[in-house]
Amino acid sequence: MLGYIDKIKEISKRLLDEGKVDMIIGFKKGTMPMMNEPCFVKTPDEASKLVWDSNCGINLANYLTDRKEKIGVIAKGCDTRNIVTHIIENKIKRENLIIIGVPCKGMIDRRKISVMFDAEAKEVNEEGDTIIVKGEGFEKKLNKSEVMQDNCSICIHRNPVLYDELTAPLVEEQKDVDRYADVRKIEAMAPSEKWDYFENLLSGCLRCYACRNACPLCYCPTCFVDESNPQWVGKSQDEIDIRTFHFLRAYHCAGRCTDCGACERACPVGIKVRAFTKKLEKDCLEMFGWEAGISADIRPPLDTYKPDDPGKFIK
Repeated sequence: MLGYIDKIKEISKRLLDEGKVDMIIGFKKGTMPMMNEPCFVKTPDEASKLVWDSNCGINLANYLTDRKEKIGVIAKGCDTRNIVTHIIENKIKRENLIIIGVPCKGMIDRRKISVMFDAEAKEVNEEGDTIIVKGEGFEKKLNKSEVMQDNCSICIHRNPVLYDELTAPLVEEQKDVDRYADVRKIEAMAPSEKWDYFENLLSGCLRCYACRNACPLCYCPTCFVDESNPQWVGKSQDEIDIRTFHFLRAYHCAGRCTDCGACERACPVGIKVRAFTKKLEKDCLEMFGWEAGISADIRPPLDTYKPDDPGKFIK
């Protein structure tokens, strides 16, 4: 993916030079390894700082909501699916966007790399499918597939679903991927086992709301956890309040989540919060044949009335 950088800079500079956009939203090199930062580029000269590699996992659709400017956005597959969802939900006007599509081969998980070494990783580079990790007194080469984000390893929509410019040829999509093996494992548990599973899963939650803040779908002016009148959920570290937050946040993403992994990537304690949203994604696919963000012309199943709805409750 390093080969994309020159094309990203060229397209961005041209769009700004020609006045077709007021800004480009992309990534610049982070101050720490594996932590590239979103940036707003507003002049042609600034386009030189744009980068792209396997550390651009943040979903840039999060920075588009309700903006009025003409914006160029650098977007991989899951980003474009969230952009489609925002277009459907009237949070973004399609005519205000120029989408610079990036075919994606997956993002690396910095936590998987960090736990492999006793010393801190000072530098992380990539050469094709090889990740090179350097630190005080060590250097090691890793296969990218070993340290990829879990959502990326099962992604079947790596290519942008919507774009105006393309930075590279489309990549081959992954086939014969079992996206819901982990969900079926939980579904097969006895009720008491499920309770223990989710209790252990959420035991480290700090209620920092990083998962909510990183999610491009969480754009409500006032979140239910911040509402004081009425107060839907308490502010303490009470176990019930923690569970309520996570379950309700997941339900708010039902039929909308693209499994971009932004929530897990942002969690400071590494909670696998996708365990909630993956179940709802699976249900939407099995009951309605629906995957979020694939087409801007089709309304989501929870936004549509059909007399032949498969659920008996509708009768």
